[in-house]
Amino acid sequence: MIDGVLLLDKPLGLSSTAAGLRVRRLLGASKAGHVGSLDPLATGMLPICLGEATKLAGEILDGDKIYRFRVKLGRRTATGDVEGEVIATSPVPVLERKAVETVLRSFLGEQHQVPPMYSAIKQAGQPLYKLARAGLTVERPPRPVRIERLELLAMEPDVLDLRVECGKGTYVRVLAEDIARALGTVGHVESLRRESVQPFPAERMVSMEALQAAVDSQREFPLITPAEAVGHLPAVTLTAEGARRLQQGQIVPAGEGAVAAAGAGETGGELTVRVHGPEGKFLGLGRLGAAGRLAPKRLVAQHLSE
Repeated sequence: MIDGVLLLDKPLGLSSTAAGLRVRRLLGASKAGHVGSLDPLATGMLPICLGEATKLAGEILDGDKIYRFRVKLGRRTATGDVEGEVIATSPVPVLERKAVETVLRSFLGEQHQVPPMYSAIKQAGQPLYKLARAGLTVERPPRPVRIERLELLAMEPDVLDLRVECGKGTYVRVLAEDIARALGTVGHVESLRRESVQPFPAERMVSMEALQAAVDSQREFPLITPAEAVGHLPAVTLTAEGARRLQQGQIVPAGEGAVAAAGAGETGGELTVRVHGPEGKFLGLGRLGAAGRLAPKRLVAQHLSE
């Protein structure tokens, strides 16, 4: 049984869905699902949850992401990247590094971003990209996004090389267009690479070629265990009796100190926690209430906790 998260270094030209299917077939996993889609023209870290780890994908999806991207100024495209046709051009003003960095700082913090038409967001049951391909444009309400860091790595007269650390739901293509507009011109993403997805380290990434070689030679492949995948969450450890009852779907006491350790008592709401049984065996995810009561949220199969 294959259970864990593979950090695939997605190659250029392959969709996220196709990459996930290829990994699933290669490893013989019962099920697979990728976290945070990458466009075919993007490369980099694509977490692929396999087996029981698919139950934990929601927690992974919430992590911050780091991208390195290249913005070509002076031309705007229909898709926001090099794949689309040019739909607008504009002269590029003479740019100085300090002025560009000042503009970049204005994007830090909480922002509102209008999703692109070429996206998988659905409206009236239809993905926006299907409407866009049919030549339609519809209103899209702005969505809140968060930019933690935005660095200028290098610049040319009509090109910016940037790195951004951002929260869930940020579209780098839209960010590139907004930056170009703030600089007095238009632009599009020329290249895009996702360097990391929290909480995973970049050095754990593996290429499709390296994975194929490991399978061919019957070597172990570098999977992150389900417990590691949610290691950033607060932990609650149950007694043998508590673990048994939780696995039967019952709400159980979390134990002394669990509320304070997780901070649930401060918010008055529920916190998602990772749950372990005796000897540290991983049971899955639980919902910890302010009263110290623990309810099951996403429990993993018994073979992972035995």
